[in-house]
Amino acid sequence: MDMLDEAAEKPRDDADIRVGRRVRALRLERRLSLAELAARAGVSIGALSQIERGMSSLRVKVIWPLAAALDIEPSALIADGDEAVNDLYCVRSDKRRSIPVKSEGIAKALLSPPGATLTGMLVTVEADGGTAEAYAHAGHEFGYVLSGEVELVVDSTKYGLKTGDSFAFKSTLLHAFRNPGAEQCQILWVNTTKPSEVRDGA
Repeated sequence: MDMLDEAAEKPRDDADIRVGRRVRALRLERRLSLAELAARAGVSIGALSQIERGMSSLRVKVIWPLAAALDIEPSALIADGDEAVNDLYCVRSDKRRSIPVKSEGIAKALLSPPGATLTGMLVTVEADGGTAEAYAHAGHEFGYVLSGEVELVVDSTKYGLKTGDSFAFKSTLLHAFRNPGAEQCQILWVNTTKPSEVRDGA
């Protein structure tokens, strides 16, 4: 029997709409099509579409395989009330996810919520820390130096930036950065690629 029976169609209510939006946002964040996620979770495309549109309620048989397919805890998938909305559109300071980096003295914390078109990061660079090598990837980037100073290299040109300075460039240009100062530097960094692609030296 198809799991469509486990996501019974019914009039939409606020809880189902919130859960549906969350499922869709998580699917988009992982760059999965409806068909791909449905196959991973063992449900029909129709059932998944109904869930995302808030036309169906998640039942026990669907929650666990769907959560596994999205690589999240079932409780996160079915969070109710304001928590679900906040998780979808907001990131609390104590819920930031770290982004793996290869270089020493750099930490990247994800600021953007699931499904966001832009990837916002808080980049912390310790004194003498910096990227191991110049790198490039698809997209565009924007940054604002919150504190400290950073030496930014874009397309072989070096820029010395301090607190309050900002920058923007195409991510396809080779770029690198380091902290030449004695104090920690923090940068609000935004780009149009996904977290899995925002890794220095990648």
